[in-house]
Amino acid sequence: MTFFIFAIMSVFLTAEWRKLVFFNYEIPEQLVVPFLPAHTVLDTLNGKHIISLVGFLFKDTRLKGIKIPFYHTFEEVNLRFYVKRLMPDGTWRRGTVFIKEVVPKAAVTWVANLFYREHYVTLPMQHSHTSDQIAYGLQKKGSWQRFQVRYIADPRPILQNSDVGFITEHYFGYTRLSERRTSEYEVTHPVWMHYPVQESLLNFDFGLVYGPMFDFLNTEKPYSVLLAEGSEISVLARRIIE
Repeated sequence: MTFFIFAIMSVFLTAEWRKLVFFNYEIPEQLVVPFLPAHTVLDTLNGKHIISLVGFLFKDTRLKGIKIPFYHTFEEVNLRFYVKRLMPDGTWRRGTVFIKEVVPKAAVTWVANLFYREHYVTLPMQHSHTSDQIAYGLQKKGSWQRFQVRYIADPRPILQNSDVGFITEHYFGYTRLSERRTSEYEVTHPVWMHYPVQESLLNFDFGLVYGPMFDFLNTEKPYSVLLAEGSEISVLARRIIE
């Protein structure tokens, strides 16, 4: 039986997530099974297991409603895969599991790891943005890892049950705490718009950033490359499932 021992549904953090770039890859199931939280199963897109390299901008970050000085705009780059959890009423909650999240702000790393048991690290980061191009980068061991897209500045609605919808509409975050314990939190936001991607460029060493088991992604062709506009978001307080 599943018990909720901490379920305060208050808003923990609000912010804007903007210009989300997704490089999506098909992966073997056994690669991410060791990271799979209890009470979840792998979600699939057209029968495929997907992992995503994601870069985006944090803006106007507020913790418990309090604006944080010097945190108006900063980058995040993460590697994530997709899961779902069966609820007692027979419906599914669709969520993501993060292998690692990189930000340039040590305080963000501290808060996320302390309160949500996430896997944040702090590294130098940068981004650039023009009317038709967005790029993200992080520095690891003196080497810059970068990816970018060129897009048509004509936002389109994300359709339900589309590939883009699968990638962007997983509204829960799950973190493995132990073999039986899992952290769950909800991220609320409206359905996003997305932009047609014309070109993409990836100069990124997955093994260097995420460990040798992800080296093979360096030579894999992405299943898809996407760009979503994003929106204001709210991260709700977590609960522990066991």
